[in-house]
Amino acid sequence: MMKQRKEILWTVMFLGLMSFLLLAGCHGGSTDADSDTSQEVELTQEVEKDLYEKEVVLAGPRDVAPGPEDAFYMSSILSVWEPLVAIGPDQQPAPKLATHWERNEDATEWIFHLKEGVTFHDGHSFDADAVIANYDRYSNMHGKSSSFYTFHFDAVYPHFESIEKIEDHQVKMIFSEPFALLPYNMANFGSAMYSPDSFDETTDFTTIAQGTGPFRLVEHERNQYVKLEANEDYYGEKAQVKNIQIRIIPDPQTRFAALKAEEIMGVLDLGALTPELTKQLLDDDRFALSYQPSTISHYLSCNGTRFPFNDPKMKKALSLAIDRELLVQEFYNGYPEPTVNILNAASPFAKPISPVYDPEKAKTLVTEVLGDQTPELEIIVPSWALDRYPYKEQAEYLQSVLSELGLPSSISIMDGAAFRERQSQGDFDISLHIQGLPDLNPMTIFNRFMHSEGSTNIAYSLGFSNERVDELLAQLAVETELDLIKEAVNELQTISAEDISTLPMFHDVTLAPHHKSLKNYEATVYGVDLPGISWR
Repeated sequence: MMKQRKEILWTVMFLGLMSFLLLAGCHGGSTDADSDTSQEVELTQEVEKDLYEKEVVLAGPRDVAPGPEDAFYMSSILSVWEPLVAIGPDQQPAPKLATHWERNEDATEWIFHLKEGVTFHDGHSFDADAVIANYDRYSNMHGKSSSFYTFHFDAVYPHFESIEKIEDHQVKMIFSEPFALLPYNMANFGSAMYSPDSFDETTDFTTIAQGTGPFRLVEHERNQYVKLEANEDYYGEKAQVKNIQIRIIPDPQTRFAALKAEEIMGVLDLGALTPELTKQLLDDDRFALSYQPSTISHYLSCNGTRFPFNDPKMKKALSLAIDRELLVQEFYNGYPEPTVNILNAASPFAKPISPVYDPEKAKTLVTEVLGDQTPELEIIVPSWALDRYPYKEQAEYLQSVLSELGLPSSISIMDGAAFRERQSQGDFDISLHIQGLPDLNPMTIFNRFMHSEGSTNIAYSLGFSNERVDELLAQLAVETELDLIKEAVNELQTISAEDISTLPMFHDVTLAPHHKSLKNYEATVYGVDLPGISWR
């Protein structure tokens, strides 16, 4: 019996030992596998970290951060500052630093609820006090100039009376007259927010502008380069690369050569690369293109303060004589949208108005106006535009159109200051220029170009006057019902195509050619989505 018990005990001990050894063996194999997996994870993380920290070098034709004396210091495309109200994917006002808003019945009081837990890049809290400080700055700015959009507080916030703090993250704006389209005016450049510690009572910036966005501006050499660094404390989705450098390369051929040599990996901003150079670049399979309808429209403005364009029939004749489809196909590779609508298609109020090409009717109208006179016309072109658009070729096409109408013409290319002076003095016949949408309110464009006392109407010597237009604009200034606003805006668009203040040519697109080593290089209505860019 004792012997049997010992045999059972040894059997149990043997089985226990074997089980232990088997478990130990299994555990040892698992350790090796886990170690391999751990090394793979570490390697992947290291590669991702290297890609995140690898600098992306881009280029544009102009300085996108002009500096302290600019109303905005830098362009919105840098994603450094953010507005209270943004432009949504449907081109409607969308929440950004303001999460939502409401108004009273007559639209004279608006309450804005502010995003909580947000800080500026310098550590200053974003709250009601910061918003009020920004509006104090804006209200003291009197037509402050900018490389992007000149800021006229009274135009952006007409009949503004005050802004009050309700709570730490609530403010109320009060107006003396109804302002139903306030959020449309505030979109993007209309409500940019900066740390109160980065500007002073002169309204100029005293430091590098400190915003709340996914990038911080860390270095800037005027007209040379801009360096951005990811904001690691950003409240939303963070930037996908840590460092972006944007070089300023005014000459389009030099930008093209830098892309081909892989000295830069993409371009951005208005007219980043001409359509013809973009077409050539895409013949190289290393490159790709993202494009998006933009907020920029191209125009011909005629001097309506002197003969012959002081007769509205001459403007109509020129519009009918221009083959916009041919112009877009020949010089812009078919990307833009030909139009006779003064309001850019990116506006949520815009409607399509197709151009009419009728050279015979144009000749009839010219004969009615000129009789046997043959005035020689001068076409003026700003030199800066030649670095972004095929304006020389476009002016030569216009010259041929005028010749077909029996009108001799010359082309004068001049710097921006001389160009603006000639426009304001009415010392020209036709000018080529662009105009963007500074905000989503269609009144901005109509008031400037079509009101009898509009700022652009006067500055560009358009000489435009239409009683019905002035009546509609006065009505819109106090209208509170959105449906009635849309109805009036539709009528204004129809009038703009018939009684011409300025001649729209086409609504442009944002072209964003880039090297395929970058992913998510997406064009937007006003640049490129920098926070989304990453290396493949």
